Amino acid sequence: MTTTDGLWAHLSGGALFWLTLTLVVYSVADRLSLLARRNPLANPVLHSVWVISTILVVSGTPYETYFDGAYFIHFLLGPATVALALPLYENRRVVLRSLVPIAAALAVGSVATIGSVMVCAAVFDLPATITISSLPKSATSGVAMGISQSVGGDASLTAIIVVATGIAGAVMATPLLNLLRITDRRARGFAVGLAAHGVGTARAFQVHPLTGTFAGVGMSLNGLLTAVLVPLAASLIGG
Repeated sequence: MTTTDGLWAHLSGGALFWLTLTLVVYSVADRLSLLARRNPLANPVLHSVWVISTILVVSGTPYETYFDGAYFIHFLLGPATVALALPLYENRRVVLRSLVPIAAALAVGSVATIGSVMVCAAVFDLPATITISSLPKSATSGVAMGISQSVGGDASLTAIIVVATGIAGAVMATPLLNLLRITDRRARGFAVGLAAHGVGTARAFQVHPLTGTFAGVGMSLNGLLTAVLVPLAASLIGG
């Protein structure tokens, strides 16, 4: 083993190294995104994922080793989600005036996200495990993994699908909503939060505080409704 190999083995074995690397990579990606004027294709989450994944593959580092270091960031997902209550409180009057369209959009959107999985499963003849694991794809990761595990899905597979859904939604949302000529910030935010959970919500806050607030509402309410609808859908698949 060379000196360089020994140094890398020593560094990569430490939890602090992977935590620091994750923060540095994201900071650089976020800076580049800012320089690109928050272009959807410059999404910092998207580029952080492939950069860190490449480092793990090239270095032969097991995911478990990486996660031991990055776990602190994972832990902060909970407090970050709760913190969304602050902009929600600040914009509570606007949210309350939109309760009826919110309820309608929530019902249609939640059913559509789950229904799209079932349609794709039928068209491509997907195994039941993959289908069930994909059903909560638009809920935030912590909620989706718990739901998936409770109905017989693979929580690890669900996590991958959830992250991919969030990144795809964050990248595609702005161009798609522009194409559909949807300009209302409330509608844009709610749609992104419902379809692309936390990653989409982060993107929505970059666009405008009100858009981010409604994205947070969409993400939260969709998590609750998904917990109700997914077991029903899974029972149909199982049957």
